Amino acid sequence: MTILRSVALFALAALTEIGGAWLVWQGVREHRGWAWIGAGVVSLGIYGFVATLQQDANFGRILAAYGGVFVAGSLLWAMALDGFRPDRYDIVGALVCLVGVAVIMYAPRG
Repeated sequence: MTILRSVALFALAALTEIGGAWLVWQGVREHRGWAWIGAGVVSLGIYGFVATLQQDANFGRILAAYGGVFVAGSLLWAMALDGFRPDRYDIVGALVCLVGVAVIMYAPRG
């Protein structure tokens, strides 16, 4: 497994999951309609397949590591699309999560 490929897959997973959830949110909470909700559901379905493309065969490890990517990605998404401005604790928390991703996924194992 190359780290670059794995990181790219995590980024794609975050885009499809966070984007899908955001589309559903927009459809329901912002009254944008069924087309937005449907697009969100499709995006969430794609997310389910993206995780299977990771080389590591351990579902629990992939999902646990992805959780850290999801945290950081959610903050980035909120900044880019919703005007959210994280405070220093948001940033430190996201960095801690990303360190966890690196330890879980990329630490040398015997």
